Amino acid sequence: MTLSMGDQARLTTGGSMWTTAAVPEAGIPSITLSDGPMGIASGRVDERDVALLSPCATALGASFDVDLVRRVGLLVGGEAVERGIDMVLAPNVNLARSPLAGRAFEYFSEDPLLAGWLGAAWVGGLQATGTGSCPKHLVCNDSETDRDHMNAVVDERTLREVYLLPFELCAAAGAGAMLLAYNRLNGTYCAEQGHVTTIVKQEWGFTGPLMSDWFGTHDTLGSLNGGLDLEMPGPARFMGAHALAAVEAGDASPDRLADAATRVATAAQRWSGPKTPPTLDTRAVLTEAAAAGMVLLKNEGDLLPLAPGQRIALIGPNAANPCYQGGTFAKISISPDAIRPLEALRDAYGTHLTYEPGVDPQPRLPAMPVAPARDLGDGCAAGMTLDYFATTDTAVPPMSSETRDANSLVWFVGVHDQGVFNAPAAIRASGWFTPEVTGDHRFYAGATGAVRLCVGDRVLIDKPEVMAARDVMGSLKRGDADSATLHLEAGTRVKVQVDFHYDGARVHGLWYGVRGPDSAEAMLARAIAVARDADAVILIVGETSDSSVESKDRPDTRLPAEQLRLIEAVCAVNPRTVIVANVGHAFDATWARHAAALLLAWYPGEGFGPALAQVLNGEREPGGRLPVTLARAEGDYSALSLTPGPQGDLPYSDATHIGYRGFAARACAPLYAFGAGQGYTRFDWLGAQAAPGGVMVRLRNAGPRAGSEVVQLYRHHPELALVGFAKVVLTPGEEREIFVPIETRMLRKWDGGWHDLPKDMAIGVARHCGDMAFTVTLHSAKMA
Repeated sequence: MTLSMGDQARLTTGGSMWTTAAVPEAGIPSITLSDGPMGIASGRVDERDVALLSPCATALGASFDVDLVRRVGLLVGGEAVERGIDMVLAPNVNLARSPLAGRAFEYFSEDPLLAGWLGAAWVGGLQATGTGSCPKHLVCNDSETDRDHMNAVVDERTLREVYLLPFELCAAAGAGAMLLAYNRLNGTYCAEQGHVTTIVKQEWGFTGPLMSDWFGTHDTLGSLNGGLDLEMPGPARFMGAHALAAVEAGDASPDRLADAATRVATAAQRWSGPKTPPTLDTRAVLTEAAAAGMVLLKNEGDLLPLAPGQRIALIGPNAANPCYQGGTFAKISISPDAIRPLEALRDAYGTHLTYEPGVDPQPRLPAMPVAPARDLGDGCAAGMTLDYFATTDTAVPPMSSETRDANSLVWFVGVHDQGVFNAPAAIRASGWFTPEVTGDHRFYAGATGAVRLCVGDRVLIDKPEVMAARDVMGSLKRGDADSATLHLEAGTRVKVQVDFHYDGARVHGLWYGVRGPDSAEAMLARAIAVARDADAVILIVGETSDSSVESKDRPDTRLPAEQLRLIEAVCAVNPRTVIVANVGHAFDATWARHAAALLLAWYPGEGFGPALAQVLNGEREPGGRLPVTLARAEGDYSALSLTPGPQGDLPYSDATHIGYRGFAARACAPLYAFGAGQGYTRFDWLGAQAAPGGVMVRLRNAGPRAGSEVVQLYRHHPELALVGFAKVVLTPGEEREIFVPIETRMLRKWDGGWHDLPKDMAIGVARHCGDMAFTVTLHSAKMA
């Protein structure tokens, strides 16, 4: 059936928050979308919709394992099938240009080839289930500061060779769609960036729809003529009927409208089709993936693995409160059955293990451990009772109620059944808190509107300002809370009540918590005491989920000051300390000099606990290599500051010298180089020679244990750059010749057009970017 222009226009905008529009009479269905990439995110963004949580992209990038990443994509695809999702907004193939990027944990790497190959593998795994993949965010959404308006200023060579390359590789893998970024690129919003959309559609031959990020459109003609095919979410703000009017007025081409509709219709027909649930042991895959991304950077005296039977002091806030993921609107509700490092290590080391947090494990917003204010008959024994009011008058009976066992709540207009969110209204949260110890307790509350917190008959927080709707999203993402203290007696329960009044907006949030009277000095003293008496220490430090957030970049690369104090104090009394860093990005690791061993765990997903225990006791090896460079000082990074100038410009002045390339160009030695890492065995590198399409490398496992090695190939001109890699597992004494493929796109340069690099090219065969084992000469005939 030929679509009318009216039907074509209908297809250019979403049908709802998470669905596309349908034209049933033409056989064009609606498809359901979900956010990613660490799993299938609930549109409600709350704790009730539990899903499997995979390792973050940085942890997957550290694995350097194409097959493993494909299986993780397959696992997420299985989750999508189970939940009726047709397309997932993932993977994120932006680049970790600066270690301060707030969303860097979602990026595979600072290297475009590593990000592109692994992103393409994830796409292939997901789409093997019949679920479409929509890589994001096209392009240069590599930071969060003022991302809705920031203008990334990037030269053409850098744009094509670096920032577009991962998307190009995902397009070549057959990705179903692409999500356009919020920011501007060289003066034009990405949803209107005709130059980029022309490259994608015409040069790459990409046939899927180009979709706006949610509320990321600004103009009808700019979007339609700039190549946008689908505005999300619905109902339309600039596309849809507005696009039809533009065509009828002669301001846009009928062919452009037809192209947009065809791309959306084709995708809807393709991804609404039959699904194929995978056959996977999901728990095994998640544990394997978490361990495969762990990077061992230091292991003095072969302290690791730690055999059972020793007296182990487990210290650190992230043992009991691990950081599984960052704070984005794609946050996954993790299963309450997920095993934390604390439980897993207790199982591994038994009664020989003693735990102390050392510092407050919830430094920003603590939990609110309460019992419901009243029984709603829902079987919930913990959490706040939430009452929803149709107006700001809370003296009348609520329109609905529920129990929510979470201390940070988000409501999107059109997604939730409870309450009124598009007009002034109110919510009341209440519960019974029973102190475990006597002393001063600090209560916290924050919201996107007016908030008032009472404990018993005491008003502790009263912030009456109702925030303007234009600032709601910013307030929600910042998550700032007010606080006040109250002396409480152990065992005497008190009622906590939080009243939240707000104006209409597309999203609202409320958060609260309470902190007990335990002092920082007492926590530190207990940690030092158990460390002094132990044979070895496992010290797990790192971040909380609000350390890496959407729409906010970090101020620096350092761990919190109290954790640095803990590291120095513990290592001073017991140098046999293994530090595990639960961090999602490049960070200052200069404190590693105090410890015997350093293991990077990243944000490893819900397999964190079992994987860490198995790595530390030697059941598994830490299989990762650094996907980002760790510098000796912040000033050594080629790109650091992410604050745009007065006109909103953020110059990409590092050009093609992103990450390790910049260190090499300036002859600046990093603390730990890109690609570095070690396992529990030793490899002899015996030789290398060029071969058709890549390089053959001979390796031998010269150690006593099975283990993996990552062979990396680098070109040296026009700048140092990864051109291929392969991961291999060998048993003790095993010798094998490994084929390492080369990505031919890395053997070209943009100079007003694509030009091949010199035919005879030296390729470094490397353990990491600063350790070349061999150099081979690549002849053009060898690439045939």
